[in-house]
Parts: sequence; C-alpha cells; structure tokens
Amino acid sequence: QLRSSDCGQRIKSMFYHAYNSYLDNAFPYDELRPLTCDGQDTWGSFSLTLIDALDTLLVLGNRTEFQRVASILQDTVDFDIDVNASVFETNIRVVGGLLSAHLLAKRAGMELEPGWPCSGPLLRMAEDAARKLLPAFETPTGMPYGTVNLLRGVSPTETPVTCTAGVGTFILEFATLSRLTGDPTFENVARRALRALWKTRSDIGLVGNHIDIVSTKWVAQDAGIGAGVDSYFEYLVKGAVMLQDEELLSMFQAYDRAIQNYTRFDDWYLWVQMHKGTVSMPIFQSLEAFWPGLQSLLGNLDSAVRTFQNYYSVWRQFGGLPEFYSIPQGYTVDKREGYPLRPELIESAMYLFRATGDHTYLQLGVDALESIEKIAKTPCGYASVKDLRDHQLDNRMESFFLAETIKYLYLLFDPTHFLHGGGTEGDGSWEEGGEAGECVLGAGGFIFNTEAHPLDPAALYCCGRHDQDRQELQDILLTLSQPGSQSKPPPKQTEGGSQSESIALKPGEKKTPPLLSCPVQPFSARLSILGQVFTDDT
Repeated sequence: QLRSSDCGQRIKSMFYHAYNSYLDNAFPYDELRPLTCDGQDTWGSFSLTLIDALDTLLVLGNRTEFQRVASILQDTVDFDIDVNASVFETNIRVVGGLLSAHLLAKRAGMELEPGWPCSGPLLRMAEDAARKLLPAFETPTGMPYGTVNLLRGVSPTETPVTCTAGVGTFILEFATLSRLTGDPTFENVARRALRALWKTRSDIGLVGNHIDIVSTKWVAQDAGIGAGVDSYFEYLVKGAVMLQDEELLSMFQAYDRAIQNYTRFDDWYLWVQMHKGTVSMPIFQSLEAFWPGLQSLLGNLDSAVRTFQNYYSVWRQFGGLPEFYSIPQGYTVDKREGYPLRPELIESAMYLFRATGDHTYLQLGVDALESIEKIAKTPCGYASVKDLRDHQLDNRMESFFLAETIKYLYLLFDPTHFLHGGGTEGDGSWEEGGEAGECVLGAGGFIFNTEAHPLDPAALYCCGRHDQDRQELQDILLTLSQPGSQSKPPPKQTEGGSQSESIALKPGEKKTPPLLSCPVQPFSARLSILGQVFTDDT
C-alpha cells in the first residue's frame, strides 16, 4: 500500500503549494504568514525562506527554478544591513543554504566559474554572510555572542549568555568555507569555540543549556539532548565524519557516555542537573527526535530504534510532536502544545530506513504526510499548529518547513537519490571540479547540516589539496634554490599540522584502519628523485 512514487508526487505538490504561496504573497520578506497571506521578517531581512528552500528545489529535480532563484539571490540579497541577526540561525540557514547551493550548482546545470567549487558567486555570498558573523567570536573565551548587528558588529549592550548549541554549531559550515576559500579564519574560530565549550563540562561530563561566554559560568544547568543543546552534539559527530577528525569524535563519545549514564531512562532521555545528575525535567522535547538518526550514524542501531519507537508513539497520539511532552503524565506540557511542522522525527526516520530497510519508517512518512495535509494546510501554504489538542493554527510558516521537513520526507521515499550516494554509473552521480578537473565531487557521502543543507566532503579536500599542493611545491622549490642544498623536501604536513604517516609499512607492521571512514579520501602522489621534483606535466 506504500507506493513510494505516489508519496514522492504528493510531497512535491506539498512543496510547491508552500513555495508558490511564499513567492506570491511573502517574497522578499523572510517568511510567509499563511493565515493572512502576507510576509514578515523574522531572522534578519534577507528573503530567508528563498535561501533555505533553494537546495530543496534541486533535490526535487527542478533545475530551472534553482537557476532562476540563484540569480535572483545574487542580485537582491545584501548583508550590509543594519539588522540584528541571530549568529546561530544565520549560520545554519543562510551560510549553510548558500554553501549547499554552491556545491550543487554544477548538478543544477548552472554556468560555472573556472576553478569551481573553489570559487563562485554563491560561495562569495556565503563567505560574505559568515564574515558578518565573525565579530561575535571576538570574545575572551572564543565562544560567540548570540546576536550580531550585520553592519555594526556586536552591540555594547548584548547579553553574554548564549545557549550551548549557539556556541557549538559552526564547524560544518565554517570548515567548509575555510577549505573552499583557503581562508583558515572560519574553521579556526569554530574550533576555538568548540574547545572552549569542551573545557566547561561538569565533573560528571555534562554540559548545561545556557552559558555566560565571558565568565564561562553556566547560567542554565539543565543537561539533556534537546533545545539549546541538540545541534552541538550533532556537529561533533558530523564534523568528525566530514573532516575525518578524531578530536571531535572523542569529545562526542565522552559526552555520549555521560548522557547514557545520567539522562537515559527506558530509552527516553530526560533533563538532569549537570553537576549532580538528578532529574530536573522528565520531559521529551520535539527537537530531541533528531537523536535516533544521529545514533544510527554511529552504528548504535538498537538503542536508536527503541528511542524512535517511543517518539513515534507520541506522534501517533497527537498527529505531530508537541514541543514538550511530559513522560510521567503521557501528555503535552502547558503552553508547549504546539507543533511548528518540525522535521526531526522525519529526519531520524530517513536515517533509520537507510540503515535498516524497515518499513515502519515509511509508515511514519505516510503518517506525517497525511497529518500535515489534514491539520496544517491553508489556502496560502502550511501553518504551524498552535495546539495539537484542538488543531488551532498559528500565522507562521517557518523556513525549515521547506528546507528540512519536506526535503527529509522526500528523501525518505527516494532511496536511490543522489544525496544517498544512489544513482547508477553514467547518470552523472559524480562530477569533476577544480582548475583542471582534478577533483571528484558528489561521489557519495553528503553530510547534512542541522538545517538539512547537504555538504559534499569531497569538495573540501578538492580545494584544500589544491592550495596545499601549490604550497608544498613552492616550499620544495624554495629549499632546492638555497645554495648548497641537496636537502630532502620538507616533511609533508597534514591538515591537523602533524606529519602524515608514510605509505610504506615497516616489516611486520599492520596498517590500522582510520577511526572514521568516508567514501571519499584525498589522494595525492609526488615523485621526487635526488631532490628533483616531477609534476604530472613534466
């Protein structure tokens, strides 16, 4: 009874109903107000829904509209504006959305600059937006302020209290930017913030919800995996995979041990006091529903599946996930009965279906489709549900509905999609890039940022290698040009700064597999004899 192609068509028409309503009634504002058929600015003033929905157009196969919107954005969006913007939201939605669109531009048939993906107009826009966020990181600890004025930097009256996710959710976008542009600033500030946050964990290994970024005092000491914390853990795992980074993975593993020890009860995760581990709120928040998907990325399938079943039972009770749900009472929490059409449970279903092939997850997809159509559809798009008990609606359609909810729903029903590394040979499932076509892109293993913008890890190595190789060559030629030097070329540095391991094994040695593996590994070979260097074109 589950015809995936039928579901795919229904999801597409859901997308276009929402998307066209935004274009007709709300553009150039940030968001659509679906009950009054007009628009409003929410997170800045940069047509946010359009930036957020751009890569979804390509995911659904609409190349012409992707091209049209990409040009509109280049002509109309300006980040030199006197607006206070959320550093976190601007990063995940705007920087993430532009980076993803930039990396998908070739697949969308756009005209590319020579040297793409290491240059391009959408990449410059992403860099421009990210540069506006950098003043927030100029703090004694390196942890960023929560808000920044895009024109004037951080306001002197800005509060130093930021949520944990607002400190630890930059490494994917900022490392991507640094590796594509060759400017290490972005990746450096993201890492500095992560390391500073790591140092503030409690004796039992937990972090709280809100921290004073200047004094490093924890202001809200509830530890859990939901709102205010969620994407910090997500970025440690995804950053580890994308950057092949053991430091990030070991940070996450340490947290995971503490989370499993102190917050997990019967495959639910509660909120506990970060120093004592005593339960402070026995509540499930809808944002926590990303966790089973994250666990599946690490191979912890058994507990992921059980936790998902708990969350799905709440969905079946209400036809959506209320923002807060009291686990002991089995009911919604006062003033938190809403469902803003969030994607997290659908996101986990997508990962778990990929991992298990179990049709339970497709059934959730069908439930979500039916439920959103029935409860939230209005003549002008889809409205957030104000109260799941009586299905009252709110006059808001968040940009993540088009960026995430619909994208994950669509990908759940399309297991051969190129973003899953699907596609057969010859159908363009991978591409070349770089100055001389020396990079392979899209060879599988896209990483989604927390706003569901897919990033291609292969591209990072592509541009990084390019600059690195040039630098190495210069260093070698420089050593050779010093008088009297028959010296060997300098030892090769890896991205982390340590010498890379030799390919040759000593007798009796076994090669240890890397801690993380990704389908795309950087590869470069150099041949040098007696200090003379031969490159490919010699």
